[in-house]
Amino acid sequence: MKQTPQLEAIQRAMQPGAITAEGFLGADPRPLGDILIADEAAVRRLGLSHARIAGRMRELAAAGSRGLGLPTAVPPHFEVAVESVRGKLPCPFGHAGVYPKTNVVVRNLASGRQIVFTDLNIHLIAAHGFYEGLGSPFRCDPATLAEILEIAPEPPEAPAAAAGAL
Repeated sequence: MKQTPQLEAIQRAMQPGAITAEGFLGADPRPLGDILIADEAAVRRLGLSHARIAGRMRELAAAGSRGLGLPTAVPPHFEVAVESVRGKLPCPFGHAGVYPKTNVVVRNLASGRQIVFTDLNIHLIAAHGFYEGLGSPFRCDPATLAEILEIAPEPPEAPAAAAGAL
């Protein structure tokens, strides 16, 4: 994908020290457009959408926030803790508003695996299909999210002709 001037400006805002100390790209040398395309393809291969992934993340974060910082059991076999840190972060894509600095730690007790994500990660995935660059401390790999959070593929859409046959 050709890197547009707009994507170039966004990628500069994602560099270490611009918004966060570590930035959003890690050691990933690819242009932002290529990162977005690769993650879009990964999500499609999983039979998912960014909205479905972000929705599951949002659901678990909300359940965990009821624990007021303590680990909370979430059926069927998750433990979720939401840790708040002072401050808020803006969206590097330029969306209005800021996102609280929270770390959501989800532990899948059945698999023994866990993942950490933030409120900003949820927004970046839902609104921009951005999972952060390879090597970023808050990179949320789509396949890892689907596996740990147990996100089932979306059911295939019924063909239009079959829908009218009833």
